[in-house]
Amino acid sequence: MRRKPIELAAVATAAVPGLTPTAVSSAPDDPADFDAALLLDSEGKRWRVRSPRHAEASARLETEFLVLRAFAPGIRAELPFLMPTVAGTVRQGQLSTFVYSHLAGATRSLDELSNGSPALAREIGAALAAIHDLPRSIVSNADLPSYTPNEFRQRRLNELDQAATTGKIPPLLLRRWEHAMEDVSLWRFNPCVVHGDLHEDNLLVEGERVTAVTGWTDLRIGDPADDMAWLVASNEQDFVNAVLDHYTSSRRDAPDAHLLRRAALSAEFALAQYLVKGMAAGNQEMVDEAESMLATLAEDVAEHGGQPISVEPLPQPVAAPDPGTEQAIADAGAHVDAPTVPAAPAPAANGTAPAVSKVTLLPMEPVPGSASADGATAGISAMPAVHVTPIPRETGADEPAAVPQPVAETATAAGAGDPASAEPGAGKAAGAPADITAIPGAAKSSTSSESSSADAALDGAPQAAAPDTDAGKVSEAGDSDAGAAVPAGNDTSTQSIAVVQPGSVVHPETAVQRDSPVQPETAAEPGSGDNTSTAAITVVDSASR
Repeated sequence: MRRKPIELAAVATAAVPGLTPTAVSSAPDDPADFDAALLLDSEGKRWRVRSPRHAEASARLETEFLVLRAFAPGIRAELPFLMPTVAGTVRQGQLSTFVYSHLAGATRSLDELSNGSPALAREIGAALAAIHDLPRSIVSNADLPSYTPNEFRQRRLNELDQAATTGKIPPLLLRRWEHAMEDVSLWRFNPCVVHGDLHEDNLLVEGERVTAVTGWTDLRIGDPADDMAWLVASNEQDFVNAVLDHYTSSRRDAPDAHLLRRAALSAEFALAQYLVKGMAAGNQEMVDEAESMLATLAEDVAEHGGQPISVEPLPQPVAAPDPGTEQAIADAGAHVDAPTVPAAPAPAANGTAPAVSKVTLLPMEPVPGSASADGATAGISAMPAVHVTPIPRETGADEPAAVPQPVAETATAAGAGDPASAEPGAGKAAGAPADITAIPGAAKSSTSSESSSADAALDGAPQAAAPDTDAGKVSEAGDSDAGAAVPAGNDTSTQSIAVVQPGSVVHPETAVQRDSPVQPETAAEPGSGDNTSTAAITVVDSASR
């Protein structure tokens, strides 16, 4: 229940013996927590009375009483403003009412301060710097809270979670605040002594001077940006800059670069704290007022973006696609198929997947008579750049005849280099390589024909022992080229894969021919008339090693 000023005057006479009030008036204060009044006694002296409305507010006044006692006369003398002095107290049930000696000056609104002179802005900046440069022992001796930057950030996140459980915070503000609180780079500051409840109602001004600072109920070590939250609400940026400039020059420690960003966040988040306080007190009037201010803030942020409160910009949510967009594209015939991923080669019989060697793509040449690039894209479905189709692993029965290896004869040295003089028992050795894929468009030389004839003649030869290491070299150029492209026996088992680039045309006559030797000098040149672009891929079965 709210107390009238005349009731507070009666309580003051009990707190300060000999006090005789002759006049009384209401005083500005936090209406949710305190009732306040100004008294004038018979000697013309003024007094201020503060009475808490609930137990939590009474505890804050008792904390302020301990804080003011910690300010020794030497510390007070160094401050550019005056501080309250407790003249007396009286306890009624669980609530304690305090009477303070009156301080000169009067409170002004934020608009009045913003439109004041630059000298007043400098006075406010100097007062803020003096508070933040107070010795930390004042806080520690009074057993008051102290937070590191990370602890303070975590405290804010916990308060945000509590506010979110009310279900009355607009989702836009929840995302905005959470993003700023999780931005670690924003919370790199030097903790200092903080007033904790500084705003225009706690500044007493007389002329162009700040005469006193009141409301020391939330003193702590924490983020100096909390004392700037009321300042960023001003619409006069010149006033804010003047205060901040003089504050920076007066501080012993240089403030961090993100001070005003955290101040703006603290100002916005104060609305959520006000909502939680109203719901905890069961005050529906406070709750309604908080909801109205939160809705107004959400509209302002949605329309204008709001003040910057984080270093990294807030990621914008991805908009859901219009349900009619896909149907409209389909009706227009402009639907583009997603590129298909070629299937991986099937594993071998023993469970091991074949290894694939390096793939080299040959440049694709334009097809004569094709449509121009400007009009060719419409109506053409997207397709992958390379289609790889594995050739099935051949069984022993279907294996092609290997290129026979010449066997040296011990009796005659001249016969060692002639493939035709090989003994009838010289068949293919175990682990002999499979066929070599011919690249389309390669010219067929006479040596290739002779090698193919020799292979066909020996295709049905029975299997013989492995060739002697002292065997002579093949003198024919075609056989030498083919032998250079064929891996050694018992080394690898190879397969051939044809790679066709998009837009290529494959002619039947350029199909892969089994047992065709590779001509190195023409292997990399595409055919002149078939307009194909190919790449040779060797698939090596790791199980054959």
